[in-house]
Amino acid sequence: MFEKKLTAQAPVRPAVQRRGIERRKAILDAAEALLGEQGYEAATLKAVGERAGIPVASMYHYFPDRHQVDAELLRRHLRALEELLAVSLEGPEPSTLRDAVDAVIDPMRDYFRQHPSCVELWFAGRSETVTGLVREFDVAQADRFWRLLVERGLLPADTPRLVLQLAFEVGNRLFDTAFRQSPSGDDATIDELRRMATAYLETYTA
Repeated sequence: MFEKKLTAQAPVRPAVQRRGIERRKAILDAAEALLGEQGYEAATLKAVGERAGIPVASMYHYFPDRHQVDAELLRRHLRALEELLAVSLEGPEPSTLRDAVDAVIDPMRDYFRQHPSCVELWFAGRSETVTGLVREFDVAQADRFWRLLVERGLLPADTPRLVLQLAFEVGNRLFDTAFRQSPSGDDATIDELRRMATAYLETYTA
């Protein structure tokens, strides 16, 4: 009897890995550009491939469908926004709840203004995955904000964490309204968000 020789799988070459990384980035960059320039409906997988210079057939090697592109692009936005919020919240100590609320709202407002593709994905509930990513982000940031407010004496330690989660939920709805009214985010609506969030949190300091 002849024994079958087991052949080890050839390792992926660095050049091939690098090309794959570069192509994924090109796809995400193209999707971001199309979303920002023409809106969600225009950013089809075919259009993204054409913008990235990648044949449609090859696109499926990197993303099985359009929703996966959306999700990965949103993850990229969330990582960037998380870094901005960390810098803002860990900066000079806010002396009032309004200062603390501004430290969350201002970087989010500015990021949405600079990245309309993020707005296209964030508020429209395009898929369960995207909706879930936004929800996870809000819960994590609400928890971070709760800890900061308690540590700095701006909220009592027995304030329910749910309070901050609801504040972020309301924030999402009003940011959605602001950016539907204006591509740059309606300032009057965002100012009302500041007032509502601050007044709500202040009810727990009495």
